[in-house]
Amino acid sequence: MYVDEAMIQEMEEKFGRPEVLRLTQEITPQEMALVRGSQKHGRAHDITLFIFRGERLALIRKPIHPPGVFRAPSGGLNPGEPFEEGAKREAWEETGLEIEIERYLLRIRVRFICSEEDIEWSSHTFSARAVEGRLAPQDTREILAARWATLEELQGPIREAVLAPGWGLLDYRVTLTDRAVALLQKERGSAP
Repeated sequence: MYVDEAMIQEMEEKFGRPEVLRLTQEITPQEMALVRGSQKHGRAHDITLFIFRGERLALIRKPIHPPGVFRAPSGGLNPGEPFEEGAKREAWEETGLEIEIERYLLRIRVRFICSEEDIEWSSHTFSARAVEGRLAPQDTREILAARWATLEELQGPIREAVLAPGWGLLDYRVTLTDRAVALLQKERGSAP
């Protein structure tokens, strides 16, 4: 396992205790194959980053996503990689931005289900701020495009585009995003 309780405790001490959710999400056999494909060395986590520059948020689009589907960047630690270092590496690879992590917002423990098969997964969600760089994915095999958006765009037309295909994994990303945005708005004193 890449992420252990000691690593989580260290991140909580440095960036605050997150809200913790437990979910179940049905996915298709094709989506289950995608999750299985991301599990090299037993990986069962992602680090999702809400990266801001001012009021704008960095979003990415993967080659497997339908047109118009953008979401917060996310990725996994390498075996033995320190948590914060891995989060910063993923931010750089997916967005071209150097970041400073600000707050540990949300930890979701989700069980992806497909027929008789299931996978236990954890998403660790952070807010961060871009401190250097320009929005340009470095890993162009994994990331097709990146763009800036406001939280209003993310929760409006972008959210609609993410929900439109009816994919379980994208539905899960919407659930994660909705909760993270609610926490961000509360923290910033904005109306939901």
